[in-house]
Amino acid sequence: MSNKHLAYSFARSLTERDAAGYAALLHPDYLNHNAFAQPGKAGSVSVFFDGFLRACPDFRVAAEDVFEDGDTLIGRFQYTGTFVQPLMGYAATGQTLQMRSIDIWRVQDGLLLEHWDELNTLEFFVQLGAAQMVAPGTGKGAVR
Repeated sequence: MSNKHLAYSFARSLTERDAAGYAALLHPDYLNHNAFAQPGKAGSVSVFFDGFLRACPDFRVAAEDVFEDGDTLIGRFQYTGTFVQPLMGYAATGQTLQMRSIDIWRVQDGLLLEHWDELNTLEFFVQLGAAQMVAPGTGKGAVR
C-alpha cells in the first residue's frame, strides 16, 4: 500500500488549518530533525500552527512532487503566504513570503515517524528581513 497520500495530506492540513488532521499524520514517537521545530509530535505541530499560520493567514502549501521508496517518502513543496503578523521575532512586512522545501519522511504503521527537510532558508530569511543580500563587488560579502 502506498503512503503518498500522507504527503498530500500534510499539504492539505496546513492549507486548511487543520491542526488535528496534521497531528493525526504523525506517529506518537515522531522525530523531527528540523532545528526550528520543538521536540516530538506537539512541537512539530506548533511550528506551523502557532507560527506560520498566525503570521500568514492566507498560508498555502502545494505538493509539487511526491516520491516513495519502501518506508521512505519524499516530497517537494511550495509554501506561500502574506506576512501580516510577527514571525520568529521579526515584524510583519505585508509582503508575500515564499518558501520551498524538500521533505523526507520515514513512515511506520501508516504514519510519519521521522522527518528531515531542506529549506531555501537564505532566501526565506531575506524575505523575512533577517538577512540582506549585498550587491556583488561591494567587498562586503554575499550576505549580512
